[in-house]
Amino acid sequence: MTSPSTALFTDRYELTMLQAALATGDAHRRCVFEAFARRLPSGRRYGVVAGTGRFLQALADFRFTSAEIDFLAEQAIVDAQTRDFLADYRFTGDIWGYAEGECYFPGSPVLVVESTFAEAVVLETLVLSILNHDSAVASAASRMTAAAGSRPCVEMGSRRTHEESAVAAARAAYIAGFSATSNLEAARRHRLPAVGTSAHAFTLLHDDEGDAFASQVASLGPSTTLLVDTYDIATGVERAVRAAGPGLGAVRLDSGDLLSGAADVRTQLDELGATETQIVVTSDLDEYAIAALQSAPVDSYGVGTRVVTGSGAPTAEMVYKLVSRQNADGALVPVAKASTDKRSVGGRKYALRRRNSTGVAQEELVGIDRRPEDDGDDRELMVPLVRSGSVVSATDADTARERHAASRAELPTRALRLSQGDPAIETTFLDP
Repeated sequence: MTSPSTALFTDRYELTMLQAALATGDAHRRCVFEAFARRLPSGRRYGVVAGTGRFLQALADFRFTSAEIDFLAEQAIVDAQTRDFLADYRFTGDIWGYAEGECYFPGSPVLVVESTFAEAVVLETLVLSILNHDSAVASAASRMTAAAGSRPCVEMGSRRTHEESAVAAARAAYIAGFSATSNLEAARRHRLPAVGTSAHAFTLLHDDEGDAFASQVASLGPSTTLLVDTYDIATGVERAVRAAGPGLGAVRLDSGDLLSGAADVRTQLDELGATETQIVVTSDLDEYAIAALQSAPVDSYGVGTRVVTGSGAPTAEMVYKLVSRQNADGALVPVAKASTDKRSVGGRKYALRRRNSTGVAQEELVGIDRRPEDDGDDRELMVPLVRSGSVVSATDADTARERHAASRAELPTRALRLSQGDPAIETTFLDP
């Protein structure tokens, strides 16, 4: 089955620029565009690149079929010359960037697109809408999994965002270390582990809480997770163990003081002989709530609203800027926006993560039109994603998940602090 076109995930001004550039002949100048974030959200020590794989898949479907061309004609959005160009559009350039899952910092050249102006400029909205959303979710999710330590986090925020955003958010959270998702479409599309228990509605459906638990156990077995806080928690725990026996898989707490509540439930479970029964907590968790529960006898966390909305930072604030263009003599020359509050740095970028002799990241080195020199302990950050229009990089979530685990592990310990502070390492731009 043919995938739907992604070509109209585009702002009109991109086609306005394209039409004008085609008319003058400038559309075919070689150019370099760059996606980067000028800053991190307040208090964040690092960001996480996510969405690259989704963008590369969307790039393959960036085609103006007859349906898209007819729409552009009917609405008089672009002229005939531009429609003819778009009808034959294929990205034939090169794309470099940070591997998906990589940690990034202010100014990091997350994505570098090398092509003609015409081919690259129309990709701006597609690039930014995917990277800004997914990177925001992954950055929040990474803070949560870091706070959780060895305890698993499960993504369960589908009901708190747009249906397609929910699928993308589940993938981004998985990249940042979440163990599973409740979203079945995300599980199918991105091959993620899917989990689920039951809601209070299931308990309220029955005349008696004990009957609800017995019904769930009869259907799903004693390893299931029972929600014990619809009424009185202590009574709920007692009924749960009675229904499933001491081999009950888990109980879930979704309300109240989770810190003291988990301690009380652990004591009660042990007294009832359910010493292996785990405790799952939910209820509007974020990285701060998870950190506050470190001393509680909790086995896993279910996180919803806060992870799919970036935990207070719903966008990564990335921008997509022209940084080099072909001059009259054919050479690429740096160009940059010079306004004070939105200044950019011209020139094609190359990035290196400077590390000490023990492998701990010390600095982000960004070379302008040249590669920074490796002093022996450093790591090159830019990897080829697309060559001559063909995707050459992995686009799956598992590869990105492995990359993130390795990238976060090499950051200094201050990167994982939840208190206000500057980025964990500085970004240094080297003179050309």
